[in-house]
Amino acid sequence: MNKIPSFTINHEQLLRGIYVSRKDEIGGEIVTTFDIRMKEPNREPALHPGAIHTIEHLAATYLRNDEEWKERVVYWGPMGCLTGNYLLLKGDLQSRDIVELMKRTFRFIADFEGEIPGAAPKDCGNYLLHDLPMARWESKKFLKEVLENIKDENLHYPE
Repeated sequence: MNKIPSFTINHEQLLRGIYVSRKDEIGGEIVTTFDIRMKEPNREPALHPGAIHTIEHLAATYLRNDEEWKERVVYWGPMGCLTGNYLLLKGDLQSRDIVELMKRTFRFIADFEGEIPGAAPKDCGNYLLHDLPMARWESKKFLKEVLENIKDENLHYPE
């Protein structure tokens, strides 16, 4: 059985950043899958499940309400390894195209106060698994350390 392309990326050299993971043609349109990598794999602790679950709820809500991008959002969700998230957008896009969108998204999460959208028993399959303080902390860290000073090495997978 062939390895899928995302398992061929050298995770020992992968930095935090925004990467184009793949592009697929669906119904005559290109869908770009982005790897929004918040942690260096195997070199720093993964995101806590409660934090990444809250990031998922807040980012998905924000993105689907963003005036510029909401019609292009297909999916936002966490990676199984808990080092980041996947964002699927309609369009043939590059990492640099969504830097400002990611800054706005993570600023929204870092500054969020109040009830987490969709975090009630009738709305969520694991409504008790949320951690807003850690979601805010992790989002602020990613925003300040990566997104606000993004470099080419944070936008292209390592060779």
